[in-house]
Amino acid sequence: MSAGVVSRWARRFVAASAVFLVAWQVAAVAGTPRDIRVALAVHGFVLHTVFGKAYSLVPSYFDRTLAVPRAPMVHLPLTALGAVGLALAPLPRIPEIAGLVGALLWSAGVVVFVAVLAWTLRDNPTGRETGTGEANADRRQIDRFANAFVPVVLGYLVVGSYATLTGYASVQTIGVARAAHLLAAGTAGLLLFAVGFRLFPRFLVASPPKSLVAVVLPAGAVGPAVLAWGLYRGAWFRAGALLEATAVVGFALAYAVLFARSERRRVGFYAVLAGVIAGVLGVLVGLHFAWNGVAPALISAHFRLNVLGLLGLTIVGATYQFYPPTVGTFRGASDRTALASVALIGVGLLAELGGALADAPDLLLAGRVSALAGAVVFAGLVLGVFAER
Repeated sequence: MSAGVVSRWARRFVAASAVFLVAWQVAAVAGTPRDIRVALAVHGFVLHTVFGKAYSLVPSYFDRTLAVPRAPMVHLPLTALGAVGLALAPLPRIPEIAGLVGALLWSAGVVVFVAVLAWTLRDNPTGRETGTGEANADRRQIDRFANAFVPVVLGYLVVGSYATLTGYASVQTIGVARAAHLLAAGTAGLLLFAVGFRLFPRFLVASPPKSLVAVVLPAGAVGPAVLAWGLYRGAWFRAGALLEATAVVGFALAYAVLFARSERRRVGFYAVLAGVIAGVLGVLVGLHFAWNGVAPALISAHFRLNVLGLLGLTIVGATYQFYPPTVGTFRGASDRTALASVALIGVGLLAELGGALADAPDLLLAGRVSALAGAVVFAGLVLGVFAER
């Protein structure tokens, strides 16, 4: 019964995430202020999928059962309303208190999430017990190593959420850009690496190079902290950008090896492949910032390549694997439609990058419209499948 409750609420987190994804793309096309787009993208879209799948995957990866199965029921309204409050706060005619209320609700939801996972994993905090069966005994070394970084993920979530709260509480804050790096790269990115090295080898029935795993996870754990600390500050900025680039490029290479070694070809796997390619482009732009100065025209492209590309397309791919569109009976519920959503987002990101590099506003807008269309198709497939279930 408890597993069913967690699974049901995990789907609701993913559904909320899909709605936030569409809202983010609408905001991007409309040209809303950057803070609105960051809240919809990071707090709304990315982290709600992280929360939902963490509730269902992390305890099992630590050979445990979620200590409070109904915790997601309390958590989801808090962070969903909190993300809405954070997104509305920068708009004119919205009371100033909206941002503070949103940050408080968001932080309360994070407290629930971290407390429940910490209590669940209290007697296995480093993940030495992996729940890995004898059929996958050869994977235990990587599984243990990946598990050890999950507490770091929770640490980034706490610090990033605290930074979000202090930004609206009129106390010293580290700034929106630094908080976004802590939450997107530190929480979501590192969890992608840690869970990805357990999940994708099983999906693809292949093994990643251990040398890459040994490089990616430490770099992905240290990089966001150094990057947030040294953002726009010379040598520290370069060190953080280099660490984060090492992690992303290493993960992209590891996934490419898995994809090449696998005989399986499913739409979700192509989405993740597109995501890691976008991530490589995103960190290359970041390295350009660190060594040549920040180019204002490329800031949005950098953000979207990493959050909509690396994180977003990977979320899309994993979602299609967990909840295949083909189980739906409604019109358009097919792998072809799913692949179209991936192509629309991927092509849109490339067009946005090209538009930013060439200073071509029409091309940039066309890219955002394409990404919006892909997001709508993705959300329609996911919500349709959930509605039928």
